Amino acid sequence: MPEPKKPAGFTTKPQSQAGEPGGKAEFVAEVDKPNVKVKWQKGGKDLPAGPKYTIKSEGKKHTLVINDLNKQDDSVYMAVVGTTKEKFELQVKEPVKAEPQPEPAQVAAVPPTELPEDDAAGQAQQQQLTGIFTMKPPDTLCVQMGEALTLIAKVDASALVKKPSIKWIKGKWLDLKSKAGSVYQFKEEFDSKTKVYTYEMKIVKADKTTAGAYRCEVTSKDQFDSAAFNIDVEATEAATDDLLTSFKRTGDAGEDAGELDFSGLLKKRDVKEVAPATEEVDVWEILKNAKPCDFEKIAFQYGITDLRGMLKRLKKKKRVEKKSESFTKKLEAAYQVDKGGKIRMSIELGNPNMDVKWLKNGKEIRPSGRYIFEMIGLKRVLTIKNCTLADDAEYECVIGEDKCTADLFVKEPPVVISVPLDDQHVFVEDRVEFDCVVSEEGAVVVWSKNGVDLTRDEALRFRIKKDGKKHFLIINEVTKADAGRYKIKTNGGESDADLIVEDKILEVLQSFADLTLKAQEQAVFKCEVSDEKVTGKWLKNGVEVVASKRIHITHKGRIHKLVIDDITPDDEADYTFIPNGYALSISAKLNFLEIKVDYVPRQEPPKIHLDCTGKVVSQNTIVVVAGNKLRLDVDISGEPPPEVVWFKADQEFTETEGRCRIETKELHSSLIVEGALREDEAKYNIVVRNPSGEDKAVILVKVVDVPDAPENVKITGIGDDWCTAAWDIPKFDGGQPLTGYLLERKKKTSMRWMKLNFEPLQATQFTATRMIEGCQYEMRVFALNGIGLSPPSISSRTFMPIGTTSEPTHLIVDDVTDTTTTLKWRMPEKIGPGGLDGYLIEYAKEGSDDWTVANTKLVERLGYTVKDLPTGEKINFRVRAVNIAGKSPPAMLAQSVTIREIVQHPKIWLPRKLRQTYIKKVGQQINIMIPFQGKPRPQVIWKKEGQPLDTSQASVRNSEADTIFFVRRAERSHSGMYELSVQIENLIDTVSVKIRVVEKPQPPEALKITDVWGFNAGIEWTPPKDDGNSEIIGYTIQKADKKTMEWFTVYEHNRKPSCTISDLIMGNEYYFRVFSENICGLSEKSKVSKNTAFIQKESKNYVRPPYKEHDFSHAPKFTQPLLNRSVVAGYSTKLSCSVRGFPKPKIVWMKNKVAIGEDPKFLMKHNEGVLTLQIRKPSSFDGGNYTCKAINELGEDEVECRLEVRVPQ
Repeated sequence: MPEPKKPAGFTTKPQSQAGEPGGKAEFVAEVDKPNVKVKWQKGGKDLPAGPKYTIKSEGKKHTLVINDLNKQDDSVYMAVVGTTKEKFELQVKEPVKAEPQPEPAQVAAVPPTELPEDDAAGQAQQQQLTGIFTMKPPDTLCVQMGEALTLIAKVDASALVKKPSIKWIKGKWLDLKSKAGSVYQFKEEFDSKTKVYTYEMKIVKADKTTAGAYRCEVTSKDQFDSAAFNIDVEATEAATDDLLTSFKRTGDAGEDAGELDFSGLLKKRDVKEVAPATEEVDVWEILKNAKPCDFEKIAFQYGITDLRGMLKRLKKKKRVEKKSESFTKKLEAAYQVDKGGKIRMSIELGNPNMDVKWLKNGKEIRPSGRYIFEMIGLKRVLTIKNCTLADDAEYECVIGEDKCTADLFVKEPPVVISVPLDDQHVFVEDRVEFDCVVSEEGAVVVWSKNGVDLTRDEALRFRIKKDGKKHFLIINEVTKADAGRYKIKTNGGESDADLIVEDKILEVLQSFADLTLKAQEQAVFKCEVSDEKVTGKWLKNGVEVVASKRIHITHKGRIHKLVIDDITPDDEADYTFIPNGYALSISAKLNFLEIKVDYVPRQEPPKIHLDCTGKVVSQNTIVVVAGNKLRLDVDISGEPPPEVVWFKADQEFTETEGRCRIETKELHSSLIVEGALREDEAKYNIVVRNPSGEDKAVILVKVVDVPDAPENVKITGIGDDWCTAAWDIPKFDGGQPLTGYLLERKKKTSMRWMKLNFEPLQATQFTATRMIEGCQYEMRVFALNGIGLSPPSISSRTFMPIGTTSEPTHLIVDDVTDTTTTLKWRMPEKIGPGGLDGYLIEYAKEGSDDWTVANTKLVERLGYTVKDLPTGEKINFRVRAVNIAGKSPPAMLAQSVTIREIVQHPKIWLPRKLRQTYIKKVGQQINIMIPFQGKPRPQVIWKKEGQPLDTSQASVRNSEADTIFFVRRAERSHSGMYELSVQIENLIDTVSVKIRVVEKPQPPEALKITDVWGFNAGIEWTPPKDDGNSEIIGYTIQKADKKTMEWFTVYEHNRKPSCTISDLIMGNEYYFRVFSENICGLSEKSKVSKNTAFIQKESKNYVRPPYKEHDFSHAPKFTQPLLNRSVVAGYSTKLSCSVRGFPKPKIVWMKNKVAIGEDPKFLMKHNEGVLTLQIRKPSSFDGGNYTCKAINELGEDEVECRLEVRVPQ
């Protein structure tokens, strides 16, 4: 499956510019795909096309022109294509006025002179000059000794992305900032209006040491510029006239201040003019042959300004390596191995007795479990197992004074992301922490925001932390500007997540209502807000309430409470709670109920006086929020005191304890409901009676709540980065009209839900965007009314955003007939996670939009023949790719196709193997396919030897493009000349094919023995009658002894019908037989000779040759020498060699040329020429040169070795 198509991006980004008021600015951007829409934005809003902004689009090139510039256009702009954004800046500046001439102590800037050719080449290798200097010091400056000198350089930073840094350098390497003090002083200024940096270097007092070459370098990220200049110091006349004035001090405080300066006594030398060279000098050759210590002198002599650049190029020149006698094959220049892998580095020696040392970064390597040394003949191998990053080094192989080096590079495996980032949804000033787990500890990762890497300048706001394999990006106090898509990248993968930042919204979860209380009662105002950290203050008629013994102000969690004990008429007022930092207030009024008692001697009928703490909707309806407390206080009057009876939905209510209860006092009754529920909603009746009469009141209590959760959340549409969700309204709206819906989504593998809309949605469907294709999501919905937010709905089924594929590519017409058209195409460039189910082919007449589907089932292959088309009509065709997401955009032909057969002359394409005789063996299949062309379909005719082909002998199958000649089992009768004709009306093409069917031949005829002489016999025969329809390529002759009759082959592939058989055994009698042979092999039977060939015996006397005894005498000769040894003191060792000689030589062992006697410390052995000297527990005194001498009467020989005894430290 091809890789998914990459989103569109910029190939040329718009560049920041500066302009003047009244002018215009043009920004150009190029994208990597044609017909892609590019948006131009300013301050996050799209720019409209018009007189002010001219927007052009030509293919991949997009242009924005801003006309009639003014100060309001000075801003940051953005070009947007898809999800890619590129920022650029427009600066509108007033024309720069001419600057005044500098003071005499300062030096004005002059245009920079051109660099010398060599120097310019060297600078080009470093960085390309960008010309960011607006003022440079002049090339040559002259100052009198003792005077001050000020140098000025200016840099325009309007187009720079980073603050420039400057260096003042003397000579080649001396950075003058390290010498800042009494001699050199530095100053830096910045003009925020013109965005120009001014750099000054002041030389307080010039002397002879001030003279020399200077350089000023400025750097800003990837931009660089430099200016070189010289300072000459001239001596004053007073300094030369008076000797005493030469003894001056460096300080200015007084006569005795500072140190003595004798520079005035220095004589001024006349500069000798060097005559120009008459002959051209090759500086390259001089540098090649010079010593490194002379490079500076040569550069000064020949005026080389870029010595370092020339030396670098000199190193790159090909070096001619000298042939080494120690190495026949050296190490490769470099080796590469994966981390944890194994590497083998090998060399070949010129002499097997050489000592080899292996070094790593100059230190000798000792054999261990990881470093293994091998000796294979002349080859020496160093093997390193389980390579780590510490093995990334330079390795040397040293033999004596010869050595070869190689670099080993250890490649780390790619770092993949094990646990990806999760989306975050937070509020302003919250703490955000993105965490991600990678596969390797200490891996290098890159964090980016909206495609822009986070730099060090942003490190103050973003904290990046590592903990083993875990990586964190922390924002302590998040702002709205921090919202966006954050991404972490490794060299083996990436993960991204969205950060959504929302302004803090304080919600009132429970409010308080007006109170009407009597004297000495307690007033309680209680409210609940959504944030427990929020503080606030209480106001009484606009004046802040101060806590006292009678007034209590409390804040516990999200609940704020104001309690006033023993209220008095002065407490009657409007009370308000204001949260700090929010434009929100909650108010209620405290009413003081003053009771006046008038004595009436007569009876008074009962009367109900209503008051309530809930929200009064109408005179007889009270609304209470579910979960809140309802207290319905009813004052009663009447004489005598009346009896009170409560009814709930016509049922008498008498509960005095519990959640719902009645509290009754004299002339006062209360209905209390703690934590109102939906079932508490009903019609409540209160009846009061006394002997004077009765009174009734009806109160409707309505309990309102948050709505139920929406139902049946389903996904109705899916795209590559979007989906459409729909749902049903809640069954219960909470007693309040619905104000909208809020939606959330999350990744299936995550536990964090992310809000999709911040304003309530009125419709029952929503389209979510900015989703990641191929990632599984779930969605849920909340309903909202005036009371609050409903519980979340049941999550939707898991779904995956999948887009359709791109259109098929390279659609072409392969063939056209009177009723059919054959189309071919290639797979779409972008397929995506949804895969590809097949293709749909449609056609329509030219000028019509009525498309007809040609295939009832999806086509999986990349071609299709559309049938039953009207002859002569012009038809348009298109092909769509289909997957689970739907149909792709169509791929259409550039022009319509006329349905008409195209006449094509018949032509047979005879395969190369049939252009010569086609040979098959008897019994094999004959299967010949011959392609041809021609339209309309041609007539195919096969003939054999000019006669029509017998279909009982062979089968023929024809198609539109080829014909097949088939014989299941070939016989000799199938051989012959076959003729194939392809004919269309009067046009014909003909080819001939010759077929030969062969088999094994019969044996030869008339085999006879023609002559027998010595150990030889001559035979001859005649060719076989039947050669198997193939030429006889030879004969095989065999012989057999008459006694055993075992046959042995004498000759194979004998071309002539006769041969002579030699090397026969005397006294034996032989039979002969002959097989004939063709391309099928030997004949099944052979022809055997009727007579025999008898080899006669001859009598001979054997004379034994005289015997001469071999002389084995030989002078001693050592075949294996002694080898140098290095042993540890106290451990026994052996010295071995081998000698050859006869008679047996006498062996003498010597130490330092002194014979070793019968010393028990030395044990000497001689076994079959192998000589061994064993030294028991040697000490440091046993070290030295050991010699073994072999002596016999024919001569002597000796070998010598060096024994080194090491004493352990």
